[in-house]
Amino acid sequence: MVVFGNAWLGIWVGAVALGIVGGLAAVATAAEPEVKGTSLKGKRVAVLVTDGFEQPEMVEPRKALDAAGAKTVLVSPKPGHVKAWNSTDWGDQFPVDQSLDDAKPDEFDALLLPGGVMNPDKLRLNPKAVQFVKAFAEAEKPIAAICHGPWTLIEADAVRGHTLTSWPSLQTDIRNAGGTWVDGEVVSDHGLVTSRKPSDIPAFNRAMIESFGGSKNRPAAPPTTKR
Repeated sequence: MVVFGNAWLGIWVGAVALGIVGGLAAVATAAEPEVKGTSLKGKRVAVLVTDGFEQPEMVEPRKALDAAGAKTVLVSPKPGHVKAWNSTDWGDQFPVDQSLDDAKPDEFDALLLPGGVMNPDKLRLNPKAVQFVKAFAEAEKPIAAICHGPWTLIEADAVRGHTLTSWPSLQTDIRNAGGTWVDGEVVSDHGLVTSRKPSDIPAFNRAMIESFGGSKNRPAAPPTTKR
């Protein structure tokens, strides 16, 4: 049995309290975005979707972009509203800010391509959507795509020469289109940021904001490999 005198007990209690407070502070800090000082004020970002996009892959990155000061615009070939897919069932509806017919790539600074299976599968069959994406790639404007989002990039011939990641089932398509596929939670390569799945979103958001706010001509960063 260890017996503490009053003085030692006070010191011990204080140390424990500091440890708890410090631990809480560390948790709070970890929850904050790691890209500090990156402002996207004045940047306009097109978010291209149609029905069936994975809800968190649009909502969470868009929220992060808005918080960094960007003006996000939901662009779709479908007028009115688009409906999300949320894991195993249909999710919420979201208002379309601008129709694809009216959207001009030169009025935007960057492009976000959420995933979901149905969403990019429909977009890659839409010539206007493919041309919209292709215009960003040809102008070397930064693009961020997650999960199945790179399908539209493949159709726009925008992965050739790039290193990227995606949902694993796209790896052969990416290689056949001239890209290098790697398995990592986020890859950033010369203005193209990619991730695999919803659990990668925190890392995806950090890399996306850094890319959209910085230089478009960066070499590929080594992929992070968190599972």
